[in-house]
Amino acid sequence: MAVAHRIYAEALFRAAKDAGRLAQVHEAFSDFAAASAASPELRAVLRNPQLEPGAKAGILADIAGDEEPLFSHFLQLVAEKGRAGELDEMARDFERLIAREERRLTVELTTARELSDAEAEAILKQIEDAAGRKVEATRKVDPDLVGGIVLQAGSLRLDASVRGRLERLRHELVKT
Repeated sequence: MAVAHRIYAEALFRAAKDAGRLAQVHEAFSDFAAASAASPELRAVLRNPQLEPGAKAGILADIAGDEEPLFSHFLQLVAEKGRAGELDEMARDFERLIAREERRLTVELTTARELSDAEAEAILKQIEDAAGRKVEATRKVDPDLVGGIVLQAGSLRLDASVRGRLERLRHELVKT
């Protein structure tokens, strides 16, 4: 089932929120996700279908420790249910839920040239005003855009670049 990781992430989110431990669980899950990203060996072990769920649960118990019991219990449950290989996806979904809770929008801003901090702040301020949320942005430069910007927020992509406009014009000319 492709949505299982979302169900687990949402269950953890709701349990943490109900327990008043959302910040602590978020920190623990973020630390775990960073450790997992830095360790291809750990990811390989968690995704190994030949390794028993109990062995994975033991490994996760050692990693989680006693700092955040709700998160430790979550890891044990995930391992016992045979879903340890989906922890990376669960972490991404959990982060998405946290961002929604904090009314935070994460975007990728791509421009044809490097923006000054003042220019970037002005663009982000416009996005914040339009979205009504706090915006966190990563910035990229793609000289092939020629000019303008491309804004990516989740699956939404807004292309206001010269290259994008030329491409749309080309499609219109070919279509007519």
